[in-house]
Formats: sequence, structure tokens, C-alpha cells
Amino acid sequence: MFKRSLILILSLLIINPVYAHEFWISPVKYEIGINKPIEAHFRVGQNFNGGSYTFLERDTNRHEVMQAGKIIKVTARNGDRPAFQLEGLPNGLAILVHETTNSTLTYRNFEKFIKFVNHKAFKGLPQAHISRGLPKIDFDESYSRFAKSLVAIGDGGGQDVSVGLEIEIVALTNPYTDDLSNGMHIQVLMEGQPRANVQVELFERPINSGEDAQIRLYTTDAQGIAMFPVTMGNEYMLDNVALIPLEPKVEGDPVWHSLWANLTFSVPKN
Repeated sequence: MFKRSLILILSLLIINPVYAHEFWISPVKYEIGINKPIEAHFRVGQNFNGGSYTFLERDTNRHEVMQAGKIIKVTARNGDRPAFQLEGLPNGLAILVHETTNSTLTYRNFEKFIKFVNHKAFKGLPQAHISRGLPKIDFDESYSRFAKSLVAIGDGGGQDVSVGLEIEIVALTNPYTDDLSNGMHIQVLMEGQPRANVQVELFERPINSGEDAQIRLYTTDAQGIAMFPVTMGNEYMLDNVALIPLEPKVEGDPVWHSLWANLTFSVPKN
């Protein structure tokens, strides 16, 4: 009990300062036998490397798995690590899903905001911030995370689908079963509609190597689709971020809200 309480306290202390880093679902194994236990960590970090975070109910809107069109709620307790722990599933592609509640951060200097919007290729920013008459220091942004991970149960047959997240990345190609000679195709959606001409950041490294990832940037087409080559034996993380203006009702309310979509998967060695 003491150990679980200590872990919970540490999570509460350190989860907010790393807001600008990627948040992703990190399966212990991407390929799992039929009816074998499934485990996956929450990770926050950079270059596809980050510490494991515990499950916290207060920070959670959705925590589930979808397989063959069926939603399976995942039971978790505060302090669980790995955050995803569930009994085995039948043959097919499993989609692990996690959606966080809103959190808030404060920009103490404008340079950090400029660095963020430039890195994520937000058009018209930071000029839009200035034109709204917003302060350059001590302003708030709220943010939420929408993460998915594809895990092959047995042969991993099936198809990723939109699971109804506010923003999400959908794999149009099954990395475990489809022909990947023409690359991997994904689609970015927001409120169910394609996000055209937006940046997708791709992180790639050998499976479970712990190495810093190779990073490539892509831009979606008019249908919100991007294509990229993949390599057998590597794991991948995709990131897409939206930033929308908010009108504060009272002083101190957030003036921006960011939505972070993330997708992880691997490509088998053979």
C-alpha cells in the first residue's frame, strides 16, 4: 500500500511539467499470442524515449480496447503500472485507446510558445496570438491527449478504424498483415473529418531498442492522408497536434487549447 501511494504521489508531482513532450501507449509486446495477457505502458518523453507513468483515474476520460468493432473497457486502479493490463483476447488486431482529461500549463515566456508553434508548423502563429491582444508572458494553454496503439493478437488480422476520438490517427494499412511495399498509409481526423495539409511527425527505431528515434516530417493531403515507407523490425510513433483559440471568460482562463493525437505500432521482422 505504501509503495502504491508513493508512486501515485510522484506521478502527481511530475506529470504536468512534461506537457510539451509526446504522450504514447507503449506495449510491452506488439505481437501477442491468442488469449495471452496484454500489457502496455503510458510514456511521456522525447525522441520516442520516456519514463513509464501510472494510471490515474482523475486524468482519464477513456481507457479501453477495440477489437473487431467491439469496445472492451479496461479496468484499472490508480497507481497501476503498466497502465494497460488485461486478460487475453481472441485472434485479430487490437486497438488500445486512451484519452486524457484536460490539463493546463502556463507560458512564462513567449519564446517557448514560439518554439512550440514553429515545431508543430501551425500556420499564422504566433502572429494570431499577438493580433488577439494576448499577453506574451503568463498566459495559459489547456491540452488533452488522444493515444492509440495497434497490437497484433495471433495473426493480427483486421483493420484500424476511427474510435471516435476528438482527434486521432487512423492506420489505413495493417502493419502486421498487409503488403507494405508501397508504404504505410494513415489518415488524420478531427471531429470525424479529415485534417488536410497538417504536419505529421514520425518517430522510428528498432523494436524495444531504447534508441533515440529517427524523426521525419510529413504533410497530409486534401483527404488528411499521409504515406511513408516502413522497415521490418522497427516500431513507429506518429504525432499530430491541433491548436485552437479559446476566449477566456475570466482572467486566467486558458487562451489556447491543444489536442494531441498519437499512434504507435510495429512492423514484424518477417
